Amino acid sequence: MDTVVSRDGTPIVHETRGSGPALVLVGGAMTTREHAARLAGLLADSFTVVTYDRRGRGRSDTRPYAVRREVEDLAEVIRAVGGPAALYGVSSGAALALHAAVGPAVSRVALYEPPFTVGGADPSRREAYRSRLVALLAADDRGGAVELFMTHIGLPPELIAGARQSPAWPGLEAVAPTLAYDDALLGDGAPPLDRLALVSVPALVMAGSASPPAMTEAARAVAEALPDGTYRELDGQSHDVAPEAVAAALREFLLP
Repeated sequence: MDTVVSRDGTPIVHETRGSGPALVLVGGAMTTREHAARLAGLLADSFTVVTYDRRGRGRSDTRPYAVRREVEDLAEVIRAVGGPAALYGVSSGAALALHAAVGPAVSRVALYEPPFTVGGADPSRREAYRSRLVALLAADDRGGAVELFMTHIGLPPELIAGARQSPAWPGLEAVAPTLAYDDALLGDGAPPLDRLALVSVPALVMAGSASPPAMTEAARAVAEALPDGTYRELDGQSHDVAPEAVAAALREFLLP
């Protein structure tokens, strides 16, 4: 485990495995670098795989937050491993990877189900979520914030109740403030077409065939908007994608 210091003085903890071309794994909502350990292990025989704690998670923390600071964090991690590097971002981590992919230090970018919304989404629902999230975090009601997020993404009440009783719940509450960071990364929720047009490197956008249609539609829309984007559907996978399925797709995309 190593630490880099981002431009604003924030320590960012990262871990490196394996050898070969550099590949940085960018985690999604409610995760730390530990959640990517299995995937990193599967890829370490072919890549120098880097996992890191995005700010506000694990051992990396500071406030106030700005999207540009997360981009700077990622740039420092890439620099630490000698860059350039490929990026793999999952869910909100895919949105962050897209912010970073316009820079010269990124060689390729792979995404799994970037959580944008296409079609006739109700903007009032998003604004209601954002306002309620801000209020809960201001009151330090971390459990309420986690429950709100789970409800927002469509988990049924019985699963949320079960999660509250699980050993994982304290860890979810610990990173609850970063839900506001993920929300900021998504902007108004629509695919950021102007930014996507600036991503000149090859890009792979993946979704699971068992995921809700809204997720596959969003992934396809992002792939179509990227200048060198390819869409791929992973058979039988959902948003909780199996590391083995992702590893196979990444090898095919990233290795010559």
